[in-house]
Amino acid sequence: MNSSRIFTKKNLAILVCLFIAIVATYLSKQQRWIGGPMIGLLIGMILVNLMPALDKEFKSGTSWAGKKFLSAGIVLAGATLNFNTVLGYGAKAIPLVLFNMALAFGVALFVGKRLGLSKNTSLLVGGGTSICGGTAIATVASIIKAHEDEIAYALTAIFLFDLFAALSYPYFAKAIGMTPAQFGFFAGTSINDTSSVAAAQDTFSKLMGLSIHHPITVKLTRTTMLIPLAILLSALQGAKARKDASIEKTSVGKTVLKIFPWFILLFLIAALINTFGWIPKDYAKLISTAYKFFITAALAGVGFKIKFHDLFTKGLKPILLGGITWLFVFLSSFTMINLFSAYFQ
Repeated sequence: MNSSRIFTKKNLAILVCLFIAIVATYLSKQQRWIGGPMIGLLIGMILVNLMPALDKEFKSGTSWAGKKFLSAGIVLAGATLNFNTVLGYGAKAIPLVLFNMALAFGVALFVGKRLGLSKNTSLLVGGGTSICGGTAIATVASIIKAHEDEIAYALTAIFLFDLFAALSYPYFAKAIGMTPAQFGFFAGTSINDTSSVAAAQDTFSKLMGLSIHHPITVKLTRTTMLIPLAILLSALQGAKARKDASIEKTSVGKTVLKIFPWFILLFLIAALINTFGWIPKDYAKLISTAYKFFITAALAGVGFKIKFHDLFTKGLKPILLGGITWLFVFLSSFTMINLFSAYFQ
């Protein structure tokens, strides 16, 4: 094997994320307030803001870690769950998820128009807030043919409030006495990105002194809503293309295959295998440790994306739109969970 292909900046970045995960895991065991994933995120953020600039190849490595390690962690998390629990919490969350989707898109389009933002930017912010942050933005952008600056504005607006939610939700939920199940529905339906939900879940588990999986279970159900959204947007784009020959036609089938979150299918298979008792009990603790470690490594990679300077130089209006849309989704989830507390258990 060619050694030059092994010792690349991309591979170095992946190793750095793994090393950060080791450090973060150790630090998480020394106290009970912040979980390993959140510590990994913070370390990545601190490093990238201290470094003068990131090499493009190094950045590709941190991005790889953020995506692949997160998927691996989620699949392993499935191997610690009972399939009936996954279906139970997932099905319960669907009405609130659908309501939040309609609310987010409605607010984003209404407020965005009054702020003078493009319809594309508003759609990207609505999709990112209601479903799954950057993944939804990338998917929606590819369908509506959004410009690079619109994507950058939406990503900045989404990530700023996603970071705030991941840091604050566990402490807020504990302070007001949310049960683990209620926190699962709250975090799973109102924190944007899957990695941020995983970080909040681990921190809340640490604060409560127990291990919970409700937030990720709910969040993965919410992520699957990307499929019907993609179908709807592709159909609308196709209708426009038939009226305007200058608009590129979008294949619904190709779009769905391209964006389908296959790791969720593997998550469900892993949960099914565990439900049948095919995973030896001796491996249960190892799998639990491994999934948290991979998610921590993923969050370290995500941390390398956060330049404090960029958060406030990509446009204040999109950030304002992201904040207002996020606030409405937050209030929706919080209100529904409190009004129907018996249901969300």
